[in-house]
Amino acid sequence: MVQVNRRSFLKVAGTATTQTLLASSLRAVVEPDQPGTLLRPQQTEPEKPVAANDHIQIALIGAGGQGQYDTKVAVTVPGVKLVAAADCYDGRLEHSRELWGPDILTTRDYREILDRKDIDAVIIGTPDHWHKQASIDAMKAGKDVYCEKPMIHVYSDGPAMIETARETKRILQIGSQRVSNIVYAKAKELLAAGAIGQLNMVTAFWDRNSSIGAWNYTVPPDASPETCDWPRFLGTAPKIPFNGEHFFQWRKWKAYGSGVAGDLFVHLFSGTHFITGAHGPTRAMATGGLRFWKDGRDVPDVLLGLFDYPEGFNLSLRVNFVDGGSEGEGFLFAGSEGTMEIAGNSVSVNRVPRETEPGLMIGSFTDAMQKQITTAYRQKYPLVEPTEPARVGFDKYVAPRDYSDSYDHLKNFFASVRSRQPVVEDAVFGYRAAGAALLSNLSYERDAIVKWDPEQMKLG
Repeated sequence: MVQVNRRSFLKVAGTATTQTLLASSLRAVVEPDQPGTLLRPQQTEPEKPVAANDHIQIALIGAGGQGQYDTKVAVTVPGVKLVAAADCYDGRLEHSRELWGPDILTTRDYREILDRKDIDAVIIGTPDHWHKQASIDAMKAGKDVYCEKPMIHVYSDGPAMIETARETKRILQIGSQRVSNIVYAKAKELLAAGAIGQLNMVTAFWDRNSSIGAWNYTVPPDASPETCDWPRFLGTAPKIPFNGEHFFQWRKWKAYGSGVAGDLFVHLFSGTHFITGAHGPTRAMATGGLRFWKDGRDVPDVLLGLFDYPEGFNLSLRVNFVDGGSEGEGFLFAGSEGTMEIAGNSVSVNRVPRETEPGLMIGSFTDAMQKQITTAYRQKYPLVEPTEPARVGFDKYVAPRDYSDSYDHLKNFFASVRSRQPVVEDAVFGYRAAGAALLSNLSYERDAIVKWDPEQMKLG
C-alpha cells in the first residue's frame, strides 16, 4: 500500500476503459509503457461564477486542528466567506483572527454565533461529545451544518440529529470526505459493473507509527483555566479539575472522543458503504488493546474488527498505532473474479475470471481410468471456443496530483446549501457509518459479539 497523509489523501478519478465510460468531465491519460494503466484523469469543467446573492457566510465552531483545516479548505470554494469562529481556547481564537482577519467575530460561546442573522452555515469541528448539541442548536437557529465525523458520540445522538434535520429542513452533511472522493466513485462504478465479480470480502486498514498520529497533540504552555473555558469544554463529560492533556488531546479519552473506531474506523465504514451501497453490518466482533501508548488514555491503540453484512460479504478492519512502519490507509475488495485495491491516490483492478469447468486431478490413476474419466468429463463439459476475450488483466486509475477530496466534499455541501437539494452524506448515512464503527467499541468493552440493525439503526 502507498503511504498517504491522512488529510491530504488524494483521490482517483474515474476513467474510460473498453468496458466502461466515465462522465465527460474527466479525461484519462494513458501511460504508453504500461498498457491498460490509465493515469491522472483531469477535471475539465471550470468553476462556474457565483452570483452575488449566492454568496455564503459561514462560522467555525471548534477551531482546533481539524476545524481550522476544514475552514481553510472551505473558504477556497468560490463564494464562501468566514465571518466568525468559536472555541474554548483563547489562543485558537486569536489565531483565527490571524488567519481570517481581525474583523471576524471570535467567542468562547458558540451561541453568540448562532444569534447572528448574517451567518448561513457552520462547520462543527468540536470534540465528538459536542457534535450532537452544537449541530442541533445550529439547525434550530436556522443554520446549515457541516459536522465532522464521527457524527455521534453515543448512539442516542443519532436519532435526535436526524429528527432535527427533518423538522428544521436544514442541510446537515457529515464530514467523511471519502464519500465525495472521485477514486471511491470510480471504485463504486467498477464494482457495480462486475469488474471483480461477486464481492465476498473487504479488508481495510489505517495504520500509524508516530506520536502525533497517536493523538499526542502539543499542549501550549499557556494552557490554564484562564485561557481555556474548561467547564464549557467538559459539557456533558464527567466534571474533573482542569487537565491540559484532556483539553488538547481529547481523542485519548472516551469521555470526549470515540477512540480509533470513531476517528478512523468510521472513514473505512463510510468508504465501504459508499462503494458497495450497503447500509451497515448486522454483527460485529472486535478485539485489541493498549499495547504501546500507556500514557493515561483509556482507549486502545490497536483495534481489529470483523463485521457481517446482509449483502453477503464480510468486512475486516484494522487500526494500529504501533505498526512499525509508515502511516497508511487502504482497501482490498475481493470478488469471485478478481480484486480491487484502493491505495494512496489510486484504485486498481486485477481481474482473474473463475474457471468455467471444475477441472480434473487424475494423474495418479491408471491410464485406462484416466481415459474413461476424461471421456465422461468432456461429454459433460465440451470444449467451447469463447465468443469474446475474457476480462483479464490489470487496470489502474490515478488521481491528479492536486486533487483534494476535502475540497470536493465541502464544495458539495455548499452546493446543497444553495440549491436545497440532498447532500452527498446526510445524517442517515453518517449515523449508519458511525453506528457501525462504534459497534467495535461495544464489542471490545463487552468482550462479546454485538448486533446492529442497519435499516432501523438500532442495536440488537
